[in-house]
Amino acid sequence: MNTFRILVVDDETDFLETIVNRLNKRKLDATGVTSGEAAIDVLKEELYDVVLLDIKMPGGMDGIETLREIKRIQPLVEVLLLTGHASVETSIEGMKQGAFDYLLKPMKFEDLLTKMAQAFEKKATHDKKIRDAKIQELIRYPSRVFDQEKK
Repeated sequence: MNTFRILVVDDETDFLETIVNRLNKRKLDATGVTSGEAAIDVLKEELYDVVLLDIKMPGGMDGIETLREIKRIQPLVEVLLLTGHASVETSIEGMKQGAFDYLLKPMKFEDLLTKMAQAFEKKATHDKKIRDAKIQELIRYPSRVFDQEKK
């Protein structure tokens, strides 16, 4: 499995610490925060590939509000919604807002790793397409680069 950066957002500190420790033991770069607000603060400063986001968090921003803000500030990051309180409404809203998948607790750790790897692969594919498009633009219109340097 390729290494990638994961931000885990969950108000249940025992669950959060356990997941982050297990991901780090797998040589993945995982960080944990306990609220949507804290996740937004971290994502404004650092780039992540995948966010594992609890939907139901007391007080402040819930998972759906957090997802909406994450997609506004880092549109290419892939978000896996995770909940112990499934509902059709939140699953539909989450997918409309751009979540990669909607997962239910409890979940086998190996299955969670597989979903994270799939989310990372999707993000990596998008990143490559953007890089390729920029390279093609540079090849077709090299003067644009020099024009930008003059400004």
